[in-house]
Amino acid sequence: MQEKELIKNLKNSKSRNGAFAELLSQYQERVYWHIRKIVVVHEDADDVVQNTFIKVFRNIDSFKGDSKLYTWIFRIATNESITFLNKRKRKRSESLDSEEAINLTSQIVADPFFSDDTVSRNLAVAVGQLPEKQRLVFQMKYFDNMSYKDISEILGTSEGGLKASYHHASQKIMEHLKKVEFF
Repeated sequence: MQEKELIKNLKNSKSRNGAFAELLSQYQERVYWHIRKIVVVHEDADDVVQNTFIKVFRNIDSFKGDSKLYTWIFRIATNESITFLNKRKRKRSESLDSEEAINLTSQIVADPFFSDDTVSRNLAVAVGQLPEKQRLVFQMKYFDNMSYKDISEILGTSEGGLKASYHHASQKIMEHLKKVEFF
């Protein structure tokens, strides 16, 4: 189904449920992995995915079509992920950039998804140690292969700022990988 037709059907109360099922089949897996890279833990990612699609369903009528549907959904997913991390941070009274990076690292090392792949694990640990904004930009550009324009729409940041964040993130990752004698 084409995006314009999907949006039209999502906004029509008679076709909304079927269109939403189509939307889920098109975007759910991609949104899950985007969120999983941010929150790390599978169970947390499932919760955030559910919250994301509930917001999409409830707010589809406010979608103006100024951006692509997937960038709108990814913006909601990113904001829900950040909200989740901030709530978790408040509960733990920890600093997001330092202690959270240590927590992310231990979760990544323990995650069975990375158990047999040292390269992926080392990269994930390096990414997990980045400040939040650099981590988001790097994940979207490197792993999701998004354009700077799309990332700009999702994060509400200038393309120039995103390029700088990506460059700094890449340098920090290379430094980390050199320390673990990866290169």
